[in-house]
Amino acid sequence: MQNIINWVLFSELTEAMSAVWISSSLLRSRAAHLRQLSVFSRRAVLQPLQVVSSLQKTWTPGNPTRLWCCRSLHVDSPPMVPGQSFSYVHGASSVSLLGQTVGQSLQAAADRWPHREALVFLQDGVRKTFSQFQEDVSINPAYQLKELEYTLGKVQCKAVVCPTQFKTQRFCDMLRQICPEMDTAESGVFRSSRLPDLCMVIVTDSRQTGTVHVEDVVQAGSRQNQQELQDLQTKLSFDDPINIQFTSGTTGRPKGATLSHHNIVNNSYFVGLRLGFNWRPIRACVPVPLYHCMGSVVGAMCMALHGITLVFPSAGYDSRANLEAIQNERCNFLYGTPTMYIDMLGQPDLHKYDLSSVESGFMSGSLCPPEVMRKLKTDMNVNDMIIGYGTTENSPVTFLGFPRDNEELKTETVGRILNHTEAKVVDVSSGEVVPLGDPGELLIRAYSVMLAYWDDPDKTSEAITKDRWYRTGDIASLDRFGYCRIVGRIKDMIIRGGENIYPAEIEQFLHTHPKVQEAQVIGVRDERMGEQVCACIRLKEGQDCSREEIRDFCKGQISHFKIPHYVVFVDIFPLTGSGKIQKIKLREEMEKKLGL
Repeated sequence: MQNIINWVLFSELTEAMSAVWISSSLLRSRAAHLRQLSVFSRRAVLQPLQVVSSLQKTWTPGNPTRLWCCRSLHVDSPPMVPGQSFSYVHGASSVSLLGQTVGQSLQAAADRWPHREALVFLQDGVRKTFSQFQEDVSINPAYQLKELEYTLGKVQCKAVVCPTQFKTQRFCDMLRQICPEMDTAESGVFRSSRLPDLCMVIVTDSRQTGTVHVEDVVQAGSRQNQQELQDLQTKLSFDDPINIQFTSGTTGRPKGATLSHHNIVNNSYFVGLRLGFNWRPIRACVPVPLYHCMGSVVGAMCMALHGITLVFPSAGYDSRANLEAIQNERCNFLYGTPTMYIDMLGQPDLHKYDLSSVESGFMSGSLCPPEVMRKLKTDMNVNDMIIGYGTTENSPVTFLGFPRDNEELKTETVGRILNHTEAKVVDVSSGEVVPLGDPGELLIRAYSVMLAYWDDPDKTSEAITKDRWYRTGDIASLDRFGYCRIVGRIKDMIIRGGENIYPAEIEQFLHTHPKVQEAQVIGVRDERMGEQVCACIRLKEGQDCSREEIRDFCKGQISHFKIPHYVVFVDIFPLTGSGKIQKIKLREEMEKKLGL
């Protein structure tokens, strides 16, 4: 009698690795045990470990078994074969959600790895073990005066902790412009007419009139204060808000996404499992800012949950400092956006750095051009680059690739659904779920969806449906293996003479041109067509190119109406403080430059 072999995947290790073979009898026993235990999500009961018998070929993350449609995919086991053909996917998992706060997570990390390095700040010469680690709360240091006033007022901030200056931003001077009452506040406590909740500015590096030095604050603490703090911590629930994360503002005024302990603890936990942080020692180079979700959740919270070491090369982004950090600290994991990786690859003396310690990395923010992916492997030793997708409102990651995904999956998709997460693709007009493979708006429902936009019920109701589906505003499609392709932003979509054009498709094609370092495509005003396609291109160092060469390269390769009408060569792109390209600002610059 033929011995039927089945798959089962268990333990946290398998989230980042592969499956193990066991016999039918053992599998039946394991499945029965799980049925007794039951696996719960916070939203509904999940199916216990799903069984697939008689799989025809070995499954690996980069080589999915036949799956003709998406339904309830077990993300820590081989792909299932569900019976539906519309664009819905559920990341069922046999790994339970965590019911703990950020403080409890940090305490557990300090207890488990007290002497392991947690944080390394190279510019300041600071190294902290887990037992020495202390939490910091940050505001985006790139904020200008109006943004700073808006943010502080929106969250009703009572105190600000800051240095005197960061790069060109003179924080104390900016705060004095907003709060002139600081000049007469000898005790450091003041009342501001423009920011009535703000009463104190705590400075870390100097003593100034109207401010309090951080050392004075530390010394003012008493045992009674410490006991009060400990008592308050015991009353915290993991459903309580912990972070008001302001969106990067690429599409308008920033909104304060209010995230709970449950949001960010679990997102970082499952991201870390997928990235393989739970089975190997990690020293990660982190050039992304801590006020952004990639730095605070995928970085700092992954550190707390999985015991990895974070190395911060510099106070602000510096590609050369990144390379030096990788070499000197023997980093084996990298964080970054495509632009950050492109800048590192573009360093003329890249070959001089010893990057042999590098094994893998995480990339998010936009799709990675195929040539960049290949160069990361050949020039920087990044053999396993994992691509992720998410939004601030989703804490942030919802789709994530696997280390061994092939190049096509890494450059054309953003991976598969994360544990305990649902996604569907709907028609923008009707809201109906579209057939598998068709583009539409991507909606997410999960433990990770924010509580609300802080003090903004109208914006919250626009973003989150009554059924708790979060509208991402992204156009996407799901394939039969459960991989997600991001086509573009709804607001970025170009409507030229009635044709809907998605910039991401053109950008991906332009990146195949041998002279193109980076390309961004936007729509600009046109009296006759409504909008025209404008390609903004950053060339590789030492290269020359013309508008005609770019247009000729496109002819016969992409549809005629997608060929850029305007081609503008640029040295830099306008970026948010977190490294995302500001397409609204880029459009304004191009329309002004082109006289439109």
